[in-house]
Amino acid sequence: PSLWTFFLSYCNFILQRGKIKFMNSVWKKTAMIALAGVFVLTAAGCGGGEKKAAGNETLKVGVMNEADGLEPAESDGGRALLRYGLGETLVKFDNNMKTAPWLAESWKMDGDRLTWTFIINSKATFSNGKKVTAEAVKASLERTLLKSAEAKGWAMIESMQADGQRLTIRTKKPLPGLPGVLCDPRFTVTDTSATDRDMQKMGPVCTGPYMVKSVSGNRTALEANPHYWNGPVPFKSVELVSMDDPGARAMALKKGEVDAAAAVSSGDLALFKDAQQYRVSETPSVSSVLARLNVRQGRALADKRIREAISACLNRPAWCKVLLKDTFIPGGPALAPGLGYGYEELIRSEYCRFDPEKAKKLLAEAGYKKDANRDGILDKDGKNLEIDFTFYTSRGELPLFAEAVKSDAKRIGIRINLKPVGYVDWKRAAKTGEYDMLLDYGMTVEAGSPLHYLDRYWKTDTKGSNPQNVSGYNNPEYDALSDALALETDPVKQKQGLIAMQKALLKDTAAIVFGYPKANIVSRTGITGADAQLCDYYWITKDWKRKE
Repeated sequence: PSLWTFFLSYCNFILQRGKIKFMNSVWKKTAMIALAGVFVLTAAGCGGGEKKAAGNETLKVGVMNEADGLEPAESDGGRALLRYGLGETLVKFDNNMKTAPWLAESWKMDGDRLTWTFIINSKATFSNGKKVTAEAVKASLERTLLKSAEAKGWAMIESMQADGQRLTIRTKKPLPGLPGVLCDPRFTVTDTSATDRDMQKMGPVCTGPYMVKSVSGNRTALEANPHYWNGPVPFKSVELVSMDDPGARAMALKKGEVDAAAAVSSGDLALFKDAQQYRVSETPSVSSVLARLNVRQGRALADKRIREAISACLNRPAWCKVLLKDTFIPGGPALAPGLGYGYEELIRSEYCRFDPEKAKKLLAEAGYKKDANRDGILDKDGKNLEIDFTFYTSRGELPLFAEAVKSDAKRIGIRINLKPVGYVDWKRAAKTGEYDMLLDYGMTVEAGSPLHYLDRYWKTDTKGSNPQNVSGYNNPEYDALSDALALETDPVKQKQGLIAMQKALLKDTAAIVFGYPKANIVSRTGITGADAQLCDYYWITKDWKRKE
């Protein structure tokens, strides 16, 4: 301001005093403009660099909101803590889905196959400056086991002992996959002694490079953890802009409102082809998009022939090739191809083929042979064959899949009633079973094992043992395979068991897998390290930086 005042005063002075003679008023105006221009250039040289540096201190990221809060013992809350660089677990998955050190620098299983020893990294600290000791980790794990029935069932922990940085865990049964279990976001390590927090909004005290500063509407402000233990924190602050509409995330990046966007829909990736301005990080994932089917008595899909007919009429290879622009691998088996559990064999089975004529025959066998009212939909006993299909819209691919199902099913005489809902309502339906078909997007690995994922949705719920299976699916053969696999330590036999379980699901058409996505993060070229990971737990990390 003082420089600006000086130039204006000086201009006015010399022009009014007549010390500089101009031919006319036009020249006077020109002189004023020229001097003002000198000021602008001078100001830019003095202050512009400082403003640019200040802008580099904040990272803005467009994300989707899939969590009601930041409670780590809940799957969505724990996943948000990991995705946004707030929390860390003892062990993490690398980009080959192998377990790698994180807060634990090493671990080993004793000869009894029940006792594990984890050595906690002595450098690790919480964001409040407290040291991460084995006792602190023990308290954090105990909190998770108390609050999450799923976590308790996965870990099968009988007892824990802490001694300095050494944590000893004893399991009830041999559990070779315990390190993978502890990768699950529910086991995010927190400081349980910090009780003066609104856990849902502010989240727990964790160990990641960032921590929550404030939450306002669809914006969450993060700030650098001043006590981060694993290298420098690249940004002083991070602003998360929550947008359920994937198109809005893409447009926000295109307009320069954010520096990066996670999970951009396939149809919008073409907007970011300019490599001079954008960087698209894309990788095959271990996730799938599938329809969970309610097979309870009284529901239309209780009839296996109708389920199988819907599966046979869907042209999934064409969807993934044309509609999704090769950003998906065609679906069929329950587990993603990248995991190596029989995809190439299973995708060639009769239950994965596109066969509309077979679908029509199956419907006829089920009693749907005529269209009495000529509305294009088959009916039986005067009632049309209609299926409700519930899905959420925060991922751009999901509405595309839903519309494709509706279109293909109509060709064989089935009416699909699309029911788009918000994510909260979708979660409610997933818990209560209030659906015919439910479109789901998720990792085909739970707590480090495909077995947990398969059991989560399809193992028989006996006396509340598996509250996630609300579909009514019940197959004793499948359950027996699961029980045997839970105790198996031979990798070859583990693979054979997982393939057999998938075959049972395909034979029963317990679900319909549409495809396996490629994960993506799109960023401006000024951002480095914004890499999509094979495991969808990790988005914003300490490796995200701005180019110098």
